[in-house]
Amino acid sequence: MNDEQDTNVPVAAIYDNRDPLEVINRPLWTFTWDYVDKYLAKPASELYTTYTPPFLRTGLYNIALNLNEPASIINNLLQFKFTEAAKSTGRFTLNSTVGLLGFYDPASDFGWSGDQEEFGEVLGSYGVGDGPFLVIPGLGPSSVREEVGDYVDGLYWPMAIIDFWPNMVRLSILGLEKRAAIRDQEQLLLESADPYEFLKNAYFQNMNYRLYDGNPPIIIDEDQEAEIDALLDEFDE
Repeated sequence: MNDEQDTNVPVAAIYDNRDPLEVINRPLWTFTWDYVDKYLAKPASELYTTYTPPFLRTGLYNIALNLNEPASIINNLLQFKFTEAAKSTGRFTLNSTVGLLGFYDPASDFGWSGDQEEFGEVLGSYGVGDGPFLVIPGLGPSSVREEVGDYVDGLYWPMAIIDFWPNMVRLSILGLEKRAAIRDQEQLLLESADPYEFLKNAYFQNMNYRLYDGNPPIIIDEDQEAEIDALLDEFDE
């Protein structure tokens, strides 16, 4: 009987050093997913994407992203990514002028990538870890490093001089578009054995993907390494 109980330890009972605040995070995630997302974020996103004219929706999203470009320029420079910093500078200059404050995106015609760097990625590039996993009530997954990074990004121009309500409009547009973007992945979350663990793992994988610009290193644990060594030994014989 004792053996059976030991083999059926729930996944949530296994300590995850990335998530020392799990006892707080889980209820916050339940509140966020079961109430805020179900009754507010998801319906609002569906209404916005359904009834906003496509050209207006795209233009507003472009403006919201364009305001992040100056921060992206600095963050690229801090990582010695001079080519990417030049592209971000070109994007901001062209889109803010010819593109009418970013409503249009003529920079994409030159192949200038719209990928943006955050200060959290700067910290990660210098070896600063993610820190404890966090669930921000009503917003979703985050981490200490990302929150610190977002705070610093907000100190850059022009973010530092944007008034409260215009900034809330900007954040709302980004949030609505982000919610719409994960619509196709929603079923994976619903079908997972533990949606909270699924969300957490997906979050850290995404952070790692962004930190390494889409080419994260392949990490092999000791068991996997032993299996690979055994297979190589077989080929050598």
